[in-house]
Amino acid sequence: MSLVGEVRSFNRFYTREIGLLAEHLPASEFSLAEARVLYELAQAGEQTAADIIRTLGMDKAHVSRITARFRAAGLVKSRISPEHGKHKLLSLTAAGKRTFKRMNDGTEAQIETLLAPLTSENRRRLAKGMQEIQSSLLQPKPPSAADVRLRPLKVGDLGWITHRQGVLYTQEYGWDWTYEGLVAQILGIFAANFDATREDAWIAELDDQVVGSVFLMKTDDPQVAKLRLLYVDPAARGLGVGSRLVNACIERARELGYRKLTLWTNDILVSARKIYQAAGFTLQEENRHHSFGKDLVGQTWTLDLKQ
Repeated sequence: MSLVGEVRSFNRFYTREIGLLAEHLPASEFSLAEARVLYELAQAGEQTAADIIRTLGMDKAHVSRITARFRAAGLVKSRISPEHGKHKLLSLTAAGKRTFKRMNDGTEAQIETLLAPLTSENRRRLAKGMQEIQSSLLQPKPPSAADVRLRPLKVGDLGWITHRQGVLYTQEYGWDWTYEGLVAQILGIFAANFDATREDAWIAELDDQVVGSVFLMKTDDPQVAKLRLLYVDPAARGLGVGSRLVNACIERARELGYRKLTLWTNDILVSARKIYQAAGFTLQEENRHHSFGKDLVGQTWTLDLKQ
Protein backbone atom coordinates (compact mmCIF):
# COMPACT_ATOMS: atom_id res chain seq x y z
CA MET A 1 0.00 0.00 0.00
CA SER A 2 1.28 3.50 -0.84
CA LEU A 3 1.88 6.08 1.88
CA VAL A 4 -1.23 7.96 0.71
CA GLY A 5 -3.20 4.74 1.06
CA GLU A 6 -1.76 4.12 4.53
CA VAL A 7 -2.79 7.62 5.69
CA ARG A 8 -6.31 7.18 4.29
CA SER A 9 -6.61 3.76 5.92
CA PHE A 10 -5.56 5.19 9.29
CA ASN A 11 -8.04 8.07 8.92
CA ARG A 12 -10.88 5.62 8.29
CA PHE A 13 -9.85 3.55 11.30
CA TYR A 14 -9.50 6.53 13.64
CA THR A 15 -12.68 8.35 12.63
CA ARG A 16 -14.60 5.12 13.16
CA GLU A 17 -13.00 4.44 16.55
CA ILE A 18 -13.87 7.86 18.03
CA GLY A 19 -17.22 8.26 16.31
CA LEU A 20 -16.47 11.28 14.13
CA LEU A 21 -18.85 10.09 11.42
CA ALA A 22 -21.87 10.14 13.73
CA GLU A 23 -24.31 13.05 13.50
CA HIS A 24 -23.24 14.16 16.97
CA LEU A 25 -20.12 13.54 18.99
CA PRO A 26 -20.52 10.91 21.76
CA ALA A 27 -22.20 12.29 24.89
CA SER A 28 -22.92 15.54 23.05
CA GLU A 29 -25.60 17.27 20.98
CA PHE A 30 -22.95 18.90 18.79
CA SER A 31 -21.42 18.01 15.45
CA LEU A 32 -17.63 17.87 15.16
CA ALA A 33 -17.47 21.36 13.66
CA GLU A 34 -19.69 22.81 16.40
CA ALA A 35 -17.65 21.11 19.09
CA ARG A 36 -14.42 22.56 17.68
CA VAL A 37 -15.83 26.11 17.70
CA LEU A 38 -17.07 25.64 21.27
CA TYR A 39 -13.67 24.29 22.28
CA GLU A 40 -11.83 27.30 20.81
CA LEU A 41 -14.08 29.72 22.65
CA ALA A 42 -13.58 27.83 25.90
CA GLN A 43 -9.80 27.57 25.57
CA ALA A 44 -8.81 30.86 23.94
CA GLY A 45 -11.37 33.09 25.61
CA GLU A 46 -12.83 36.17 23.98
CA GLN A 47 -12.12 36.38 20.23
CA THR A 48 -13.63 37.31 16.89
CA ALA A 49 -15.19 34.96 14.38
CA ALA A 50 -12.24 35.74 12.11
CA ASP A 51 -9.87 34.47 14.83
CA ILE A 52 -11.78 31.18 14.97
CA ILE A 53 -11.75 30.85 11.19
CA ARG A 54 -7.97 31.33 11.06
CA THR A 55 -7.35 28.88 13.91
CA LEU A 56 -9.56 26.10 12.58
CA GLY A 57 -9.27 26.72 8.84
CA MET A 58 -13.05 26.53 8.51
CA ASP A 59 -15.39 28.14 5.99
CA LYS A 60 -16.47 31.66 7.00
CA ALA A 61 -20.16 31.03 6.36
CA HIS A 62 -20.06 27.77 8.32
CA VAL A 63 -18.54 29.47 11.38
CA SER A 64 -21.08 32.30 11.08
CA ARG A 65 -23.99 29.82 11.13
CA ILE A 66 -22.54 27.95 14.12
CA THR A 67 -21.96 31.09 16.20
CA ALA A 68 -25.46 32.33 15.33
CA ARG A 69 -26.96 29.07 16.62
CA PHE A 70 -24.85 29.33 19.76
CA ARG A 71 -26.07 32.89 20.40
CA ALA A 72 -29.68 31.81 19.87
CA ALA A 73 -29.20 28.97 22.36
CA GLY A 74 -27.69 31.33 24.94
CA LEU A 75 -24.28 29.68 24.80
CA VAL A 76 -22.38 32.61 23.30
CA LYS A 77 -22.49 36.36 23.86
CA SER A 78 -20.81 39.17 21.95
CA ARG A 79 -19.66 42.74 22.45
CA ILE A 80 -18.10 45.42 20.30
CA SER A 81 -14.31 45.45 20.51
CA PRO A 82 -13.09 48.58 22.33
CA GLU A 83 -10.09 48.63 19.99
CA HIS A 84 -11.99 48.26 16.73
CA GLY A 85 -15.60 49.34 16.47
CA LYS A 86 -16.41 46.98 13.59
CA HIS A 87 -15.19 43.84 15.38
CA LYS A 88 -17.44 41.71 17.59
CA LEU A 89 -15.75 39.77 20.37
CA LEU A 90 -17.35 36.38 21.08
CA SER A 91 -17.21 34.54 24.39
CA LEU A 92 -19.06 31.79 26.22
CA THR A 93 -21.88 32.60 28.58
CA ALA A 94 -22.19 30.81 31.92
CA ALA A 95 -24.52 28.33 30.21
CA GLY A 96 -21.97 27.93 27.42
CA LYS A 97 -19.22 27.15 29.90
CA ARG A 98 -21.38 24.51 31.60
CA THR A 99 -22.25 23.00 28.23
CA PHE A 100 -18.60 22.90 27.22
CA LYS A 101 -17.60 21.21 30.48
CA ARG A 102 -20.26 18.54 29.99
CA MET A 103 -19.14 17.94 26.40
CA ASN A 104 -15.44 17.94 27.33
CA ASP A 105 -15.95 15.51 30.21
CA GLY A 106 -17.83 13.18 27.87
CA THR A 107 -15.07 13.30 25.26
CA GLU A 108 -12.35 12.63 27.83
CA ALA A 109 -14.32 9.69 29.22
CA GLN A 110 -14.71 8.28 25.71
CA ILE A 111 -10.97 8.54 25.02
CA GLU A 112 -10.09 7.04 28.39
CA THR A 113 -12.31 4.07 27.57
CA LEU A 114 -10.42 3.67 24.30
CA LEU A 115 -7.07 3.80 26.13
CA ALA A 116 -8.06 1.62 29.09
CA PRO A 117 -6.75 -1.69 27.64
CA LEU A 118 -3.29 -0.22 26.97
CA THR A 119 -0.34 -0.93 29.23
CA SER A 120 1.69 2.00 30.54
CA GLU A 121 4.41 1.21 27.97
CA ASN A 122 1.91 1.21 25.10
CA ARG A 123 0.42 4.48 26.36
CA ARG A 124 3.91 5.98 26.26
CA ARG A 125 4.48 4.66 22.75
CA LEU A 126 1.15 6.05 21.58
CA ALA A 127 1.84 9.51 23.04
CA LYS A 128 5.33 9.59 21.56
CA GLY A 129 4.06 8.52 18.15
CA MET A 130 1.34 11.18 18.08
CA GLN A 131 3.76 13.89 19.16
CA GLU A 132 6.20 12.86 16.44
CA ILE A 133 3.52 12.85 13.75
CA GLN A 134 2.20 16.27 14.73
CA SER A 135 5.37 18.14 15.63
CA SER A 136 8.17 16.46 13.72
CA LEU A 137 6.68 15.02 10.53
CA LEU A 138 3.53 16.74 9.29
CA GLN A 139 4.10 20.17 10.85
CA PRO A 140 7.84 20.26 11.41
CA LYS A 141 9.56 23.22 13.02
CA PRO A 142 13.01 23.71 11.52
CA PRO A 143 15.46 22.59 14.22
CA SER A 144 18.17 24.92 15.47
CA ALA A 145 21.49 24.34 17.19
CA ALA A 146 19.91 25.54 20.45
CA ASP A 147 17.42 22.64 20.30
CA VAL A 148 20.23 20.06 20.57
CA ARG A 149 21.61 19.14 23.99
CA LEU A 150 24.49 16.91 24.98
CA ARG A 151 24.01 14.53 27.88
CA PRO A 152 25.75 11.55 29.53
CA LEU A 153 24.94 7.93 28.77
CA LYS A 154 21.80 6.34 30.14
CA VAL A 155 20.20 2.90 29.91
CA GLY A 156 19.33 1.95 26.34
CA ASP A 157 21.88 4.20 24.63
CA LEU A 158 24.48 1.54 23.80
CA GLY A 159 21.93 -0.70 22.09
CA TRP A 160 20.41 2.23 20.21
CA ILE A 161 23.79 3.52 18.99
CA THR A 162 24.75 0.04 17.79
CA HIS A 163 21.48 -0.27 15.89
CA ARG A 164 21.40 3.26 14.51
CA GLN A 165 24.98 3.37 13.29
CA GLY A 166 24.57 -0.01 11.62
CA VAL A 167 21.42 1.16 9.82
CA LEU A 168 22.84 4.56 8.82
CA TYR A 169 26.09 3.25 7.38
CA THR A 170 24.19 0.61 5.43
CA GLN A 171 21.85 3.23 3.99
CA GLU A 172 24.54 5.78 3.21
CA TYR A 173 27.58 3.67 2.29
CA GLY A 174 26.27 0.17 1.69
CA TRP A 175 28.22 -1.40 4.56
CA ASP A 176 27.04 -4.83 5.66
CA TRP A 177 26.03 -6.17 9.06
CA THR A 178 29.62 -6.78 10.15
CA TYR A 179 29.99 -3.07 10.89
CA GLU A 180 27.15 -3.33 13.39
CA GLY A 181 29.03 -6.25 14.92
CA LEU A 182 32.15 -4.08 15.26
CA VAL A 183 30.20 -1.32 16.99
CA ALA A 184 28.65 -3.86 19.36
CA GLN A 185 32.12 -5.24 20.17
CA ILE A 186 33.59 -1.77 20.82
CA LEU A 187 30.73 -0.73 23.07
CA GLY A 188 30.71 -4.08 24.87
CA ILE A 189 34.37 -3.67 25.80
CA PHE A 190 33.73 -0.06 26.81
CA ALA A 191 30.90 -1.08 29.14
CA ALA A 192 32.75 -4.07 30.61
CA ASN A 193 35.91 -2.10 31.40
CA PHE A 194 34.59 1.42 31.92
CA ASP A 195 36.89 3.69 33.94
CA ALA A 196 35.30 7.01 34.88
CA THR A 197 38.71 8.49 35.61
CA ARG A 198 39.91 7.88 32.03
CA GLU A 199 36.79 7.58 29.86
CA ASP A 200 33.55 9.39 29.01
CA ALA A 201 30.72 9.57 26.48
CA TRP A 202 28.23 12.11 25.13
CA ILE A 203 24.81 11.67 23.58
CA ALA A 204 23.25 14.38 21.41
CA GLU A 205 19.46 14.73 21.74
CA LEU A 206 16.98 16.67 19.61
CA ASP A 207 13.34 16.69 20.77
CA ASP A 208 14.16 13.82 23.16
CA GLN A 209 15.50 11.71 20.28
CA VAL A 210 19.09 10.47 20.14
CA VAL A 211 20.73 12.11 17.11
CA GLY A 212 24.42 11.56 17.72
CA SER A 213 27.17 10.28 19.96
CA VAL A 214 30.90 10.21 20.61
CA PHE A 215 33.07 8.23 23.04
CA LEU A 216 36.36 8.97 24.78
CA MET A 217 38.10 5.65 25.39
CA LYS A 218 41.33 4.72 27.11
CA THR A 219 44.20 2.86 25.45
CA ASP A 220 47.10 0.81 26.79
CA ASP A 221 49.14 4.03 26.85
CA PRO A 222 48.05 6.22 29.81
CA GLN A 223 49.01 9.33 27.81
CA VAL A 224 46.89 8.51 24.76
CA ALA A 225 43.09 8.34 24.44
CA LYS A 226 40.86 7.41 21.51
CA LEU A 227 37.90 9.30 20.06
CA ARG A 228 35.48 6.66 18.82
CA LEU A 229 32.08 6.13 17.18
CA LEU A 230 31.27 9.72 16.26
CA TYR A 231 28.05 9.94 14.29
CA VAL A 232 25.30 12.50 13.66
CA ASP A 233 21.83 11.51 12.52
CA PRO A 234 20.60 13.11 9.27
CA ALA A 235 17.85 14.89 11.26
CA ALA A 236 20.49 16.94 13.10
CA ARG A 237 23.07 17.54 10.41
CA GLY A 238 23.97 21.13 9.62
CA LEU A 239 23.48 22.22 13.24
CA GLY A 240 27.10 21.86 14.34
CA VAL A 241 26.35 18.75 16.39
CA GLY A 242 29.40 16.83 15.18
CA SER A 243 31.74 19.70 16.09
CA ARG A 244 30.15 20.02 19.54
CA LEU A 245 30.59 16.31 20.20
CA VAL A 246 34.22 16.32 19.06
CA ASN A 247 35.02 19.45 21.08
CA ALA A 248 33.42 17.95 24.19
CA CYS A 249 35.60 14.88 23.76
CA ILE A 250 38.76 16.96 23.25
CA GLU A 251 38.14 19.14 26.32
CA ARG A 252 37.42 16.12 28.51
CA ALA A 253 40.60 14.40 27.30
CA ARG A 254 42.58 17.49 28.31
CA GLU A 255 40.88 17.57 31.73
CA LEU A 256 41.84 13.94 32.31
CA GLY A 257 45.48 14.72 31.55
CA TYR A 258 45.92 12.96 28.23
CA ARG A 259 48.70 14.23 25.98
CA LYS A 260 47.35 12.87 22.70
CA LEU A 261 43.95 12.00 21.22
CA THR A 262 43.82 9.58 18.31
CA LEU A 263 41.06 8.24 16.08
CA TRP A 264 40.58 5.82 13.21
CA THR A 265 38.14 6.48 10.37
CA ASN A 266 37.68 5.82 6.67
CA ASP A 267 38.25 8.39 3.96
CA ILE A 268 34.70 7.89 2.65
CA LEU A 269 33.38 9.63 5.80
CA VAL A 270 34.05 13.08 4.36
CA SER A 271 31.92 15.16 6.75
CA ALA A 272 33.51 13.60 9.82
CA ARG A 273 36.99 14.10 8.38
CA LYS A 274 36.31 17.81 7.90
CA ILE A 275 35.27 18.09 11.56
CA TYR A 276 38.50 16.39 12.68
CA GLN A 277 40.61 18.68 10.52
CA ALA A 278 38.82 21.78 11.84
CA ALA A 279 39.47 20.60 15.41
CA GLY A 280 43.21 20.34 14.73
CA PHE A 281 43.65 16.62 14.07
CA THR A 282 46.36 15.70 11.55
CA LEU A 283 46.45 12.66 9.29
CA GLN A 284 49.17 10.22 10.32
CA GLU A 285 48.72 7.24 8.03
CA GLU A 286 46.41 5.55 5.55
CA ASN A 287 45.90 1.89 4.68
CA ARG A 288 43.67 0.03 2.26
CA HIS A 289 41.49 -2.71 3.67
CA HIS A 290 38.40 -4.75 2.86
CA SER A 291 35.82 -4.43 5.63
CA PHE A 292 32.04 -4.35 5.99
CA GLY A 293 31.69 -5.73 2.47
CA LYS A 294 33.58 -2.82 0.86
CA ASP A 295 37.09 -1.87 -0.25
CA LEU A 296 38.00 1.07 1.96
CA VAL A 297 40.85 3.39 2.86
CA GLY A 298 41.39 3.58 6.61
CA GLN A 299 42.93 6.66 8.19
CA THR A 300 44.58 7.34 11.54
CA TRP A 301 44.35 10.93 12.84
CA THR A 302 45.95 12.40 15.97
CA LEU A 303 45.66 15.57 17.99
CA ASP A 304 48.41 16.91 20.28
CA LEU A 305 46.48 18.02 23.36
CA LYS A 306 49.40 19.97 24.80
CA GLN A 307 49.64 22.43 21.93
